[in-house]
Amino acid sequence: MAIVNATDQSFSTETENGLVLVDFWAPWCGPCKMIAPVLEELDAELNGKAKVVKVDVDDNQETAGKFGVMSIPTLILFKDGQPVDKVIGFQPKEALAELINKHA
Repeated sequence: MAIVNATDQSFSTETENGLVLVDFWAPWCGPCKMIAPVLEELDAELNGKAKVVKVDVDDNQETAGKFGVMSIPTLILFKDGQPVDKVIGFQPKEALAELINKHA
């Protein structure tokens, strides 16, 4: 599954079904750049267990504000449209996989 870039307009559609790990990020953020390849690896290994969605906080401030994103990267795990878990800052792939498996 490919990583999806969501906007304020498409966010609810992208997160309404199943497990969705949302990465709130910005192009100028160093730790966001570090976590991007980790998310790509994780996405490849999930085999459809969960979807990975990225939200650029600069372009989609409404969604970032709605979920109280104060620092980036913030990763929020959604299950059927509802936030169920949240981590802030760079995370190793194993920690993110564990987060997803906890709610699978």
